[in-house]
Amino acid sequence: MSTTTLAGQRITSLLDENSFVEIGGLVTARSTDFNLKQTDTPSDGVITGYGVIDGNLVYVYSQDASVLGGSMGEMHAKKITNLYDLAMKTGAPVIGLIDSAGLRLQEATDALNAFGEVYLKQTLASGVIPQITAVFGNCGGGLALIPALTDFTFMEEKKAKLFVNSPNALAGNEISRCDTSAAAFQSEKAGIVDVVADEASIFSQIRELIGMLPANNEDDHSYVECNDDLNRACPGLAACVGDTSILISNIADNNLFFETKRNYAKEMVTGFIKLNGVTVGVVANRTEVYGDNGEVQEKHEAVLTNRGCRKAAEFINFCDAFEIPLLSLTNVKGYEATTCGERNIAREAARLTYAFANATVPKVNVVTGKAFGSAYITMNSKAIGADMTFAWPDARIGTMDAGLAAKIICDGQGADAIEACAKEYEALQNNVVSAAKRGYVDAIIEAPETRKYVIGAFEMLFTKREERPAKKHGTV
Repeated sequence: MSTTTLAGQRITSLLDENSFVEIGGLVTARSTDFNLKQTDTPSDGVITGYGVIDGNLVYVYSQDASVLGGSMGEMHAKKITNLYDLAMKTGAPVIGLIDSAGLRLQEATDALNAFGEVYLKQTLASGVIPQITAVFGNCGGGLALIPALTDFTFMEEKKAKLFVNSPNALAGNEISRCDTSAAAFQSEKAGIVDVVADEASIFSQIRELIGMLPANNEDDHSYVECNDDLNRACPGLAACVGDTSILISNIADNNLFFETKRNYAKEMVTGFIKLNGVTVGVVANRTEVYGDNGEVQEKHEAVLTNRGCRKAAEFINFCDAFEIPLLSLTNVKGYEATTCGERNIAREAARLTYAFANATVPKVNVVTGKAFGSAYITMNSKAIGADMTFAWPDARIGTMDAGLAAKIICDGQGADAIEACAKEYEALQNNVVSAAKRGYVDAIIEAPETRKYVIGAFEMLFTKREERPAKKHGTV
């Protein structure tokens, strides 16, 4: 491998020192149209091979924009598909470093077929091995499907471009008005990108993510020795009920939390932590976003939104495919109530409900705030399959807010009657003790003890097995 090329330098920056072994370094293009045979195409514009990250085997391909713009043709794609074959045989992740002009026009239908062959391998590998892409340059047209078919996508914050249609090709738009190919748009609006950062930070965070993930769906090497106190109390945890990303970091081993799709649908938090050295996927409602200065930067309603449901459902499906236990932190009072949201909220909430209910991995739910109506049921309630449910003492579980319920029950009566009814409803119906008496909550725990109880629950559930009705797959 030539370390003088940017593509080669990126591989060197990503992997453990001197661990990369190149495969297919002598492959070149074989098309003879448009004098392509006279053009030098070293490695056919993509460096492929394997190496290790903190001792974990990974397969890597890195597109070389200095060779025909890094465009994908027949042999370029063949090198990538061969890499996928090896990765599935050995059970190790594939990491793609993208910097390409897209389809190689000189190879016409050969290049089109090449795209399809890569799509097929990605589809076959989905749920079998983790797939990660990092976009450093152009990733346009049909090439944009490649990161969308993978599990996690990183994007360089300034130079990278990710698009199906160029911003200037969109009716009524031009790039200075709205750059739909930019990292900001793809991470905040489209929700394709998990992490936006500079190149050095991207390599560091991919390495961190690899340390969190199992190598494949059967042979799990994601366990590590835990040097954090399993019974560690977390003082002040109740104050984090608004920004659950802080809460999650507090209960995690060594306070390490890898957040996914961190700029998209911020009212729903998803990501990975270690608990007693075991990787756990976390899904949590969020009503506040704190900045680095410790002040609230954004506020959100405690409701399920279209984007939040979609984000969480995709994450849950990944965790279930790779046998990663799930922890949910519930603080939700209903659904987004907007005309735009109403177009899809039933469908997206149904997909989130399905994802939680369909997952057979260990599932633990902690009710930290409000848990009202069917939105609560959707958030990994006992009714749809949570194995263990905990609640903080000040949490509220019921059909709706007591004040609203009292207005309905005491319709036409005076303010005093409504107030008295609200207090009675709160005590009888919305109290977590009432839910616990009916078996909907397994234990009421003090907030600082959350880490201890959650770790204990997952240890108990470690050998969980659950049989489901025989079928090819669901249709939701």
